[in-house]
Amino acid sequence: MSLEWKKGRRLFLGVCGGISAYKVPEIVREFKNAGWEIEVVFSSSAEEFLSPMTVSTLSGRKVWLEKDFLSASKGWKIPHITLSEWADITIIAPATASLLHRAANGDASDLISASLLASRKPVIFFPAMNVNMWEHPAVGENVKRCRQMGYTVFDPDEGFLACGYEGKGRLPSADVIREECFRALEPKKDLKGLKILVTSGPTREAIDPVRYISNPSSGRMGSALARTSWYRGAEVTMISGPAQEPPPHGVNLIRVVSAEDMFEAVMSVADEQDIVVKAAAVGDYSPREFSARKIKRQDEQNLVIELRPNRDIAAALGASKKPGQFLVGFAAETEDAVPNALGKLERKGLDLIVVNKVGGPDGAFGSETNDVHVIGKDGIAGSFSGSKESVADAIWDVVSQKRSLPGN
Repeated sequence: MSLEWKKGRRLFLGVCGGISAYKVPEIVREFKNAGWEIEVVFSSSAEEFLSPMTVSTLSGRKVWLEKDFLSASKGWKIPHITLSEWADITIIAPATASLLHRAANGDASDLISASLLASRKPVIFFPAMNVNMWEHPAVGENVKRCRQMGYTVFDPDEGFLACGYEGKGRLPSADVIREECFRALEPKKDLKGLKILVTSGPTREAIDPVRYISNPSSGRMGSALARTSWYRGAEVTMISGPAQEPPPHGVNLIRVVSAEDMFEAVMSVADEQDIVVKAAAVGDYSPREFSARKIKRQDEQNLVIELRPNRDIAAALGASKKPGQFLVGFAAETEDAVPNALGKLERKGLDLIVVNKVGGPDGAFGSETNDVHVIGKDGIAGSFSGSKESVADAIWDVVSQKRSLPGN
C-alpha cells in the first residue's frame, strides 16, 4: 500500500530569465530526490542568470537551450513536441511577465512557449518578478487569461525581493513547488470541493509556567491526513497542538496549545465542514488549578496535583452534527483495541473510528509508520499498515466509500 502515483514521474521544467533562477538547482534536486526524471529548458535569457552545466549535472540530462528549438540535434524529433509529449507535468519556474504574456496570447516564438501549446498535460506557472510588475494590470490580465485556458498560475510569495522592494513577487520554495505538482497529478479527486477539518498533534495542560502534562504525539498522522486530503482536492483546515511535525503546505493552519483551546477552535469552525477527522491526541484531563508561580521542590514531600476532565470534543461534535456531515474519530488503545473503539464510536455519534495500539517499538506515537483498523457501525471496514501517508490515503478511500452509501 503506497502512493505509487508520486513515484517515477516525468517533469518538464521551463526556466525563464529572472534572479529567482538561482533556486532552480534546489528545485531539480527536490524532484530527483522524489525519483522523478527531469528535462530542463532554458529561455534565451535564463543563461544570463544560471549555468546550464550546473543544472545538467544535477538533472543528469542536457539542458535544452533556445538554439535547440530548430536544431537537428534530435534528428526528426522536434524538441517542443517530443518534450511536451514525454512529460507528465510542465512547470515554469520562474515564470516572467514576458512568458505569461506569450502563454496568454498563444505565442509560440520560443521553445518554452511552443512546448506549452503542444502540451495536453497539467501546466503550472510559478511567477517571480518585481511587486510593481506583478500588480500591473497587463500582468493581471495575462494571468487571468492563462487561468481561463486551463493553466494553473500560482501566486508568488510575499516578502523582501532581490530588487530591494517588499511585496508579492518571490518564487516559492522547492518543497512547495513539489507539493503543488503532487496535487496536480493525484489521480483521485474524490474530495474536490469538500471542506475538511483535521485535528492533529498533542495538547499541553499547564501546571505552572514551566511544567505541563502532555503526550508523545508527533502530529505525523494528522499532517498525513491533511496532506493527502489536500492532494485529493479538498479545502483543508488543520487545528494542531504543539507538534514536532511541520504543517503541510496548502492547509489553513490554526495553532492551539491546550485541550480547551482545541475545543474552542474546533467548535468555532465545525459547522462549515463536510468531514471532520479527530486525529489529535487531546489530553483527557488537566490540572484543576494553575500555579502562576513555579512550584518549588520540597525535599521528601510528594506533590499532589488534582486533575479535572476536559471537555470531550468528539462527543460535542457528535451531539451537534449537521445533516450530511461525516465524523471520523481516532482511538489509541493498549488493550482490547477493537471493542473499545467500537464503544467509543457508538457513544460519541461518530461515523468511523480509526484505532491503533500504542506502546512498544512499533507504537503509533512518534513513529514513521502506523498499523490501524478502520471501524464503522457495522464493524471493521479496513485494516492498513505502512507509512503514515499511505495509511492516511487508505483511510480517505474508506471515508469516500462510506460517505457515498445511502443514509450518509
